[in-house]
This record gives sequence, C-alpha cells and structure tokens, in this order.
Amino acid sequence: MIEKVNLLSKFDQIQEYYSPRIVANVNDSAVKIVKVKGEFLWHHHDESDELFLVIKGKLTIKLRDKDIHLNEGEMVVIPKGVEHMPFAEEEAYVALIEPGDLLNTGNVQNERSVHHVDNI
Repeated sequence: MIEKVNLLSKFDQIQEYYSPRIVANVNDSAVKIVKVKGEFLWHHHDESDELFLVIKGKLTIKLRDKDIHLNEGEMVVIPKGVEHMPFAEEEAYVALIEPGDLLNTGNVQNERSVHHVDNI
C-alpha cells in the first residue's frame, strides 16, 4: 500500500535523543529520523556512506579537520570510513538515509549503540 508520511508528526513520537527510527525503505536503504541534542560520539562506518538532512534546527557534523554546519533544508553525505561526530546545540530533527541495519555508532560499541531500529 502506498501512503504518504508526515515527517514532523513522526518526530512527535520520538522522545529520546540519538535514537533513530525507520520511516520508510527505499531499495537497499532506509529513511530514518532522529532527534538530536548535544554531542553524539566520534565514529565511522566501514561499509556505508551516511546522508544527514536537517528537517528542523541546526546540526554540526564535526570532522577531524573541520566542522560542517547544516541549517534546515541542508544535507551532507559523510563517506564511508570518515570519522565524524554529530552535534546540535539545541534540539534538531534530522533525517538519515543509510542501510537499515547500519549501527548508529559505527565502529564503536557502547550504551548509545542501537542494534535494532524500530519502524515508526
């Protein structure tokens, strides 16, 4: 069945920061949404690129050699293998396009790792 998705109403269902949820699947990729605030952690993904699209607020993607500042409606693709750390001073809504089973903490395993991303 084909149905439209209202991203803003989906964000209303998320209470925790840095806890992604899947809103759609497209071929071999998932469209995930996540609320962010504060620092995440330095990590990289060995096997996959990661697209960050800011829906609401501002997001900084820290790289080892520079920071990428994203405003609403802006996006960036972080290539596989590139170490990065998302950061948002205030709450931001972010959409991610990446494999559905991609571990949010990449090469790092800790209490912030989400091993199974739920659909919302």
